[in-house]
Amino acid sequence: MVMRFKRNEFLDIVNDIIINEEVQKLKLYKHHYAYTRFEHSLSVAYYSYIICRVLHLDYESIARAGLLHDLFFYGCEDKTIRPKKHISNHPKVALKNAEALFSLNDKEKDIILKHMWPLTFTPPKYLESFIITFVDKYCALKEWSNYCGYVLLNYCFLSFTYK
Repeated sequence: MVMRFKRNEFLDIVNDIIINEEVQKLKLYKHHYAYTRFEHSLSVAYYSYIICRVLHLDYESIARAGLLHDLFFYGCEDKTIRPKKHISNHPKVALKNAEALFSLNDKEKDIILKHMWPLTFTPPKYLESFIITFVDKYCALKEWSNYCGYVLLNYCFLSFTYK
């Protein structure tokens, strides 16, 4: 049996987060070079939602936490200006920001706080938290490789065009 995933169901679950003014500010920050932090978070949330729907897991908590997992408001691409220990500290910052804006259940909190595992030492408590760690890495790699492909293509195009 093929499951059909309607975007409307996903959007119904995360709509209050998407329309939030603070969350909308994530569109102002680059993330993985060519994407915004909002685009990245939306991808992580949607792919995680699909996986949890297929596996009959808590797709609502993972969709909501996926949108909030990188809820921090500073640029992180430039290592000279981002906070020290950004990799290990930004989940705590994101959780604090998310808790200030939304009511979160324990699973959503764990998903946000542990999404950088194994780069952070405390392992996730829930299967959904493990899923988001891998989906986050997949999305980051996909976004980074898209950017690198774009840069390489432009370099090759410019190299051959202007010779």
